[in-house]
Amino acid sequence: MLLEPECFKRQCKNYTGVIQPDGTEMTETNACKAYPAGIPADIAYGTDKHLRVRSDQGNRIIFEGG
Repeated sequence: MLLEPECFKRQCKNYTGVIQPDGTEMTETNACKAYPAGIPADIAYGTDKHLRVRSDQGNRIIFEGG
């Protein structure tokens, strides 16, 4: 079970939920439109509020409040 990510707590419109890349709980991670394969830990659980596009994402999606 994952901790509740900051982007969910902040009600980001781009948060899409928990994914299981291999179909098991062992690989559970949080996903969003900016990071469909998994939100980096410093955004999900750290202090980066993802207010600017980062070099490690393949799109220009950032935090968008609900």
